[in-house]
Amino acid sequence: MPPAINYLIPAPRSREGAAGAAKGLHGQMLSSRGILRQRWAQNAIAVAAAEFLRFVFRTNRTVIPPEKLYALVDPDLPVILAMWHGQHFLAPFARRQTDKTKVLISHHRDGEMNALTAERLGVGVIRGSGDPGGRFDRKGGVGAFREMLDALNEGYTIALTADVPKIARKASLGLVKLASLSGRPIYPMALATSRRLVLDNWDRTTINLPFGRLGCALGDPVRVPGEIDDAGLESARSAVESSLNEATERAYALADGKTADAKQRSN
Repeated sequence: MPPAINYLIPAPRSREGAAGAAKGLHGQMLSSRGILRQRWAQNAIAVAAAEFLRFVFRTNRTVIPPEKLYALVDPDLPVILAMWHGQHFLAPFARRQTDKTKVLISHHRDGEMNALTAERLGVGVIRGSGDPGGRFDRKGGVGAFREMLDALNEGYTIALTADVPKIARKASLGLVKLASLSGRPIYPMALATSRRLVLDNWDRTTINLPFGRLGCALGDPVRVPGEIDDAGLESARSAVESSLNEATERAYALADGKTADAKQRSN
């Protein structure tokens, strides 16, 4: 709620007046929240977000262009692309126009605007999520899991955030179950910009800013066999986590000019 709302309402002169003013203020608060549930408002936010991300991508100089990474992935397509939550906003620009890609996005209200943004950027959307235990029978997870399996079988690369919900930088067991059942490898991926804002929230959401450097990095792929026990799944989960942390560290080093590759590109 903008601070201006406080001085748009006259100060009450009595207890009854105070109650009336509070009721009026509550009504305005509900109205402002309601706006975000309107389809036109969600579409407007999605358009603004998509165009801002395009502007950020076009005005950042890539240290290692995504094209150089395609040769690593092409033999394994389709693949599962894993990113850390809050570090994934520029991921749609790593795809080529000919790439068939879908992204997993939650059913949360914020997820609706994210889905509209992704679609505007040319990425297909699958709605749903799992829970910290790696189950897919909650939050629309069963249907989403089956849809991801079907999409992989149809040649779509699936992009998703690897974190256990609300637990940053801990890879989900459901991710490796998807790899095991589909037979497709997991490729950890990270993109970072030298100019950025980092929010103080659970996943340290990073807002990429224009006019800097963009670093792109892939981690070592993780291949999960179809016949695997719980210990093997946990080992694969840990491998994804380590590989994604390494890719993220390398992407930030490239963006911040802290590697030989970045220094060579800057000269």
